[in-house]
Amino acid sequence: MAEPIAIETDEITLGQFIKLANIVESGGMVKLFLQDFAVYVNGEQDQRRGRKLRVNDEVEIEDVGTFVVTKEE
Repeated sequence: MAEPIAIETDEITLGQFIKLANIVESGGMVKLFLQDFAVYVNGEQDQRRGRKLRVNDEVEIEDVGTFVVTKEE
């Protein structure tokens, strides 16, 4: 079951999402994190911090978990 992570805007970058989900403590750690862990966005591997995520996108991170982008109400 994917854990929902709510965003306030229509889209968010993968780097911002990883920080928002409390997977890393700072934005500077995101680059290193993406080098060490396989990240899949909607089933496709993607390591780009700037990858745009939208509501209902699913992010699966190896050894961490699965998350889904939701809209904050």
